[in-house]
Amino acid sequence: MASLRDLGLSEYEARAYRALLTTGPTTAKELSQVSDVPMGRIYDVLNSIEQYNLVRSQSASRPKKYVAVEPETALDRLLQDKKRELAEKETQYEGIVDELVGSLDTSDAVEERFWTAAVGPVETADLLVERIAAADERVQVVASTFSQGFDVDDLGERVALELERALDRGVEVSLLMRPQLVDELPESVGQRYRESLSPHERFACRTSDDVTGSFTVVDGTEVCIEVPHPLHDVGTFAMIDLKDREFAGEIRDEFEPRWAAATPLSF
Repeated sequence: MASLRDLGLSEYEARAYRALLTTGPTTAKELSQVSDVPMGRIYDVLNSIEQYNLVRSQSASRPKKYVAVEPETALDRLLQDKKRELAEKETQYEGIVDELVGSLDTSDAVEERFWTAAVGPVETADLLVERIAAADERVQVVASTFSQGFDVDDLGERVALELERALDRGVEVSLLMRPQLVDELPESVGQRYRESLSPHERFACRTSDDVTGSFTVVDGTEVCIEVPHPLHDVGTFAMIDLKDREFAGEIRDEFEPRWAAATPLSF
């Protein structure tokens, strides 16, 4: 159940404010008795919630009296305070990330072969997006079937967004797919490709009937290979990410002539 403490108030502050809503204008001593906030703490508590602009005080009276701000106004003020706090935290964390990027740069690529795999639609999407995000120079995407290359729900949108980010940081992106996929693309995915990817000078899309399998080559050193579901004609069961410069080179050698013979496509 939600409480005032969820918006940053302490237990004593929440008690004091709630009590003021029922008592009306009251003194610190009276409020201490009603709210069960110790007398030794009540003035600090009142000063604190007054700084939150949750109460108003009547300094002219002796003793000083306090009255609660209306709940809707009080909650809105607490919400705005939280939003400002989160915005400051966001700026702070962005600065930390900017500082760490340089210091956490990876060393020169190790030539040792390494592979990993992901099973399931969510895990598969996460792995593919992660590897595209790691690209520094070039991404080559090959899609032979609609269900494997462009998932109507999540994968197509996420991949398109990550490709856009890659283009923005100077990565060249080549997309090769079967002609049938053009008409089968979900409208949302096709729109993103038309509006966000196609205008980039480093993005190119071509179609060819000579396309088999669905895979992505990253920087010419690793290959993300989609594994079809063994029990269904369509759908991706898993993805294997193989980091092997020699194997990636063989894939690239097969890709290049097909790319050269393919038909350029304008979305």
